[in-house]
Amino acid sequence: MIGILFTGAPIASATTLALLPSYLQNFLRQQNGVVAYFGGLHIRGCGGVPAWHSLEEAWHGPNAFWRTYDTVERTDIPFAQDCLGNQFLLRQEAVYFLDTETGELADLEVDFKHFLFGVEKFPVDALGMQPLRTFQQGGGVLPPGQLLSLYPPACIATDSKTKPSIKAVPSVERLAWLADFYKKIKGLPDGQSIQFKSGE
Repeated sequence: MIGILFTGAPIASATTLALLPSYLQNFLRQQNGVVAYFGGLHIRGCGGVPAWHSLEEAWHGPNAFWRTYDTVERTDIPFAQDCLGNQFLLRQEAVYFLDTETGELADLEVDFKHFLFGVEKFPVDALGMQPLRTFQQGGGVLPPGQLLSLYPPACIATDSKTKPSIKAVPSVERLAWLADFYKKIKGLPDGQSIQFKSGE
């Protein structure tokens, strides 16, 4: 992996580690999570500190993804996320992609090992890094513990002249916003017009 900005501290508790499949255990024993590709990929680690890096928090905490998103099962392991806060989940042997704006879940039809191969070979496409590239070209840097906020959201159709604003925000803030947005739109039909209030 290139562009490594953060590596998790050595595993202090094996409680969560023991719940993981052997291949993920082996990865985390060598490297307890990492922020790589200059913020394009965050693989979570075992351990409660820092909270934004904690697999326990994302999987079993009060804001665990299965508590919010109807498509996510309690056993799905949210092992990683992209620069916008979309999630990569392990369901049995398969890697799934969760769009955290819409709640749509897609089977990427790869296992963990081939997911990493694909990321290393085609990081921009595999990780949807175009917003990060745009942010970087404008002089922005995405530090560990932060995600990019897009406004308007990616799922909203706008005219071609409208360029979304992109800024870095704390991970917990971004994921909370996405969860709230998902709850508001999940019952709406495709093509439904929506209006944002100031501050949303």
